[in-house]
Amino acid sequence: MAEVLNVPPSLIRKLDELSLRYDELESQLGDPSVLSNSAKLVSLSKEKGKLDQIVGQYREYCKATAQAAELRELIGNRADPDMAELAAEELPAADAKATAILEALKDEFVAAEDNAVDSFFLEIRAGTGGEEAALFARDLYEMYRRYCEQKRWRFDTSDYSVSERGGFKEAIVNIKGSSAYRHLRFEGGGHRVQRVPETEAQGRIHTSAATVAVMPELPDVKIDINPKDVEEFGCRGGGPGGQNVNKVETGWYISHKPSGLQFKMTEHKSQTQNKERAWALLRATLYEAERSKQHAQATSARKAMMGSGDRSQRIRTYNFPQNRCTDHRLGGEGGGEKNFNLDQILAGQLDPLITALLDLDKQQRLEEL
Repeated sequence: MAEVLNVPPSLIRKLDELSLRYDELESQLGDPSVLSNSAKLVSLSKEKGKLDQIVGQYREYCKATAQAAELRELIGNRADPDMAELAAEELPAADAKATAILEALKDEFVAAEDNAVDSFFLEIRAGTGGEEAALFARDLYEMYRRYCEQKRWRFDTSDYSVSERGGFKEAIVNIKGSSAYRHLRFEGGGHRVQRVPETEAQGRIHTSAATVAVMPELPDVKIDINPKDVEEFGCRGGGPGGQNVNKVETGWYISHKPSGLQFKMTEHKSQTQNKERAWALLRATLYEAERSKQHAQATSARKAMMGSGDRSQRIRTYNFPQNRCTDHRLGGEGGGEKNFNLDQILAGQLDPLITALLDLDKQQRLEEL
């Protein structure tokens, strides 16, 4: 165990537990009975792979703190003043190294669960405001598309519904990429826009809204769905803006009667693939709903600050007249809110905003320990 100062003891305990589990996995992976069981071998290898980074960093941190402790002992050695002087010179660098590893370790620790998700669905729906809300929903769609393009993440439109003026009544996107879920998981909630609509003759500012839901696709999670509760059939496919509209039924429609959920998948040219994606989205949506219900009380304090992902909750305001984007979760200790340049945000330059949310999430998770 590392000798640490100003680090939550519970964090060190958890890291010690992960380190012990890592050693257990290494031992099991060398067991002949495991090597002959392909399913168990794959499962244990996956678990070990998820721990490689964080356990490696923790062991580096333990070495760094041990070296710093040795230098402190040498500084107090009056029998060898030259060695004590040399140790005093080396100590600041040793402390700086340990601190740097610790900060990276904290980041890895809080992000580990999120980074395990490599595919998720982003659902955008127009809220109150009619046609203007649909146009705003499309603005959000384009904002996320540009951000994912900059990050080189896959951004596949699974389903969409266009309004009369070219807005989106709804759009469902499948996003894949390293750390993509970690960066976009806080987008769930209500997004409000304040601007003068194109149809407003007197220049009055209107307020409209759209909602965003973020649902991880977790292949290891089993959701029991009774086939009798599902209605499904083939349909025609297409793409945003009307491109690639098919005259044959390559899309797939699915409806889950108990929940009222309905999805249409058209992203692939193969109906079989669209059917698989429709079922994946249904499972992800049902899983997220159940997970939110089960963890509502356990995470209530953190959700109050970070946002629960509830679609009725307003998390951000996009004010066009003032060219200001305000995230209502980022107020400082004295209250208030943090603003960002709206033009840059809509252009997909979300890093400053998302970095602030990640820092807040890190602080909250460590405090919960």
